[in-house]
Amino acid sequence: MKTDINMDDLQRDAVEIFNQGFACSESVIYAIKKNFDLDMSDDAIAMSSGFPWGLGGGGCICGALAGGTMCIGYFFGRKTPGDPKINRCFQLTNELHDFFKDNCGAACCRILTRGMEKNSPERKAQCTKFVAATVQKTAEIVLRELEKDGNL
Repeated sequence: MKTDINMDDLQRDAVEIFNQGFACSESVIYAIKKNFDLDMSDDAIAMSSGFPWGLGGGGCICGALAGGTMCIGYFFGRKTPGDPKINRCFQLTNELHDFFKDNCGAACCRILTRGMEKNSPERKAQCTKFVAATVQKTAEIVLRELEKDGNL
């Protein structure tokens, strides 16, 4: 795992893959995986493919936020029932949620994209900003917490 993350490269990777056809959740996970040089299967990217456009077009949670949440879970989530690690994961995920809501306006895709056509340049530009902001905040949270744990 690599921890000397260049935030400009991280954001550029997320935005480039987003503009090449990955959706928001996939782009966040792809960039975190690539920039942290994680031994993570591409299955994690595939697992996030249902999140875009608010859970497959349902308009609920923004996929970028969902992808960031999955990345936080990768680093700080639990693997066995009853593991109290879940509390830290909840706290960090809530931090990401609050950041996203404060900086993007809402956590709900349908609210964020109200009045925009699905494939419009306006919506693509807005979502590109959300992907860039979310991937950076996710990385900042992960790096801060790894440093607290003495893993940097």
